Amino acid sequence: MSEQQFKRNVAYKLRIGDLLIGKPILDKERFSFLELGDKKIVRVNLVANIVDKYEGENAYYSFTLDDGSGQIRLKVFGDNVGKFKELTQGQTVVVIGVLRFFNNEIYISPEIIKEVDTRYLLIRKLEIEKKLNVKKEITNFAIKDKILELIKNSEEQGGIELEKLIMNSSFNKISPDIINKEIQKLLEEGIIFEPRPGKVRWLG
Repeated sequence: MSEQQFKRNVAYKLRIGDLLIGKPILDKERFSFLELGDKKIVRVNLVANIVDKYEGENAYYSFTLDDGSGQIRLKVFGDNVGKFKELTQGQTVVVIGVLRFFNNEIYISPEIIKEVDTRYLLIRKLEIEKKLNVKKEITNFAIKDKILELIKNSEEQGGIELEKLIMNSSFNKISPDIINKEIQKLLEEGIIFEPRPGKVRWLG
């Protein structure tokens, strides 16, 4: 991998549990990236505790990381061993590294490992949860706007059937339960109404 390509790979801030549910994508037998939702993960930025350290033969170290959501191993080979030999079990660390896949195991080849205060575990957890909540709110706003647009556009026909609204192609990847909840909110807020059961109109 060239230096230019390497710089383009974002080190995603994730929890270990996220990595464990991702799907390894291979090019023939070579690992390309970890597919996680709409992201293609090659490099990661984790905060975790070292719960196990193994020193093997021929310049090899293995560290097991745990952040409360799961466990993953770091593997260090050859010349890199010297950089990380002082790390010990019980330390909390920030790790930036490249994902690898071998023998059906996803692991990390570390570039940087830095000891930090244990409070960073909670800080990182809250940081990631906040991002997820913001993303969820943005998604819900987008769904609400699309529902209103479809209802407004159906006014000339006297409204739209709920089933037709929920099954609209705009919502192909969205659970009907989520759409139903947004419709109920609009009804409760008085933005739309039901002229008859199963049909909704815009109140504007």
